[in-house]
Amino acid sequence: MDEAILALLITPIILFMVLVAPIWLILHYRSKKNISQGLSKEEHEALEGLAQKADTMAERIKTLEAILDSEAPQWRNRA
Repeated sequence: MDEAILALLITPIILFMVLVAPIWLILHYRSKKNISQGLSKEEHEALEGLAQKADTMAERIKTLEAILDSEAPQWRNRA
């Protein structure tokens, strides 16, 4: 009877170690490698595009503030 219980416990452990654990380890370290590589080419291009848009928006805000300063000098003091 003890041998039957032992076989019932060992069989799932062996199956896990032979089938699941190697696949799990491969996928885990593959994802770690992808994370450590940094940005992909597409992500880098998207980031550059966003930085350009932010620069454009900053220039537009400066222009709008200059217009407001000349037309309504007290606009910054309004709450």
